[in-house]
Amino acid sequence: MSQTPKQSAERPVPTSADVARLAGVSRATVSYVLNNTSAVRISEPTRRRVREAAEELGYVPHAAARSLRAGHTRMVLLPTAHVPVGPLYSQFFNELQWALRRLDYTVVQYGSLGLEGDEAARAWAELRPVAVVSFGEVALTRHSVDVLKRSGAKAVITLGPRRVDGAHSLVMDQSEIGSCAVSHLVARGRRAIGVVMPEEPGLELFSEPRLEGARRAAAVAGARIEPLPLSYDEESAAALAARWRELGLDAVYAYNDEHAQLLMRALQDEDIDVPGATAVIGADDLLLGRLLRPRLSTVHIDMVTGRRLAELVDNMVREPGDEPEIHDLMGARAVHRESS
Repeated sequence: MSQTPKQSAERPVPTSADVARLAGVSRATVSYVLNNTSAVRISEPTRRRVREAAEELGYVPHAAARSLRAGHTRMVLLPTAHVPVGPLYSQFFNELQWALRRLDYTVVQYGSLGLEGDEAARAWAELRPVAVVSFGEVALTRHSVDVLKRSGAKAVITLGPRRVDGAHSLVMDQSEIGSCAVSHLVARGRRAIGVVMPEEPGLELFSEPRLEGARRAAAVAGARIEPLPLSYDEESAAALAARWRELGLDAVYAYNDEHAQLLMRALQDEDIDVPGATAVIGADDLLLGRLLRPRLSTVHIDMVTGRRLAELVDNMVREPGDEPEIHDLMGARAVHRESS
C-alpha cells in the first residue's frame, strides 16, 4: 500500500514577494507601503490592496532587515520603572508611549531591575535602540552614555533631578516641590513642619530632593523641619499619628496626595483637628484630594506632556546635535484648599 508523504507541519513564512504577487504590485511598492515611506507617492487604492494582501498572507516586515536598510532601528528603549511612581507619572509614561507609536517608533520596555550604570547601558545597547529614555532609576555615567551612542543610539535622554554628562537631560527639579509645599505652610503661619519620607525602596530618588527643598524654604522663614519615615500602610500611619502630639508639629507636607490621605485619616482617628491643630498638604493634585473632607491642599506639578517629550525624541533622532541639551521638565505651584 502506498503511503502519502507527510506534509510539513510548518507553514512557509510569507515574504514581500508573495505580497507583491497577490497585490499585483512590485516589491518596492510593498516596501514603500508597509514602511510608511512618504517620499514616494502611492495611491490610496494601491496602499489598501497591499495592506489587505499582507493581512491575508499574515506577512509582517522583518524589523532587523528594515534596520539594516535604514542604518538604524526605530526602537526607543524605555527602562521600566520598579518604584511606585504614582498616577501622575504613570499617565505621563503612557502618553509618551502612545505619542512615540504615532511617530512610527517601536517602544520597548526593558526590565532593568538589578542593573546599574555601565552594566545597564551595555544590556540596553545589545538591542541597538535608536534612542534611550531613562527615567533616572539607573545612575548613568558619561561612559554609559558613550557606550549607548557607539552602539548606534542617536539620542540618550535622561529624566531626573539632575543632569547626566553627555546625555540630553530633562531635569525634574523635585526640590522645587518640597520648597513650594513648605513655603505655602509657612505663609499660613506654620513653623513646626513634618516632611513625610516614604519608606518604599526607590522613592528616595524623589523624596530626598523634596526634603532638601523643604529645608531650604524653612530656613528662609526660621521654621523647623522634622523628617517623618512612613510606610504606605494603615499601621505605619496609625503609629505616627499616635505620637503626633509629642512631636509638637503644627503642619505636615506628606510627600504626595496618596500619603497625605493616609496620614490625614490617621490624624483624624486620633482626634487631631485638620487644619486647626495640624495643616496638611500633599502633591500631584489628584482628583482624590478634592473628594476628601477637608479638601486636600496640594502642590500642582506642571509637567511637559508625553507628546512634547516624544517630539523631542524624534527631533534628536532626526537631527542629533553635538552638544547635549538641558530642558526644564516641570514647575510647581501650591493649591490652597481646606486642609491647610
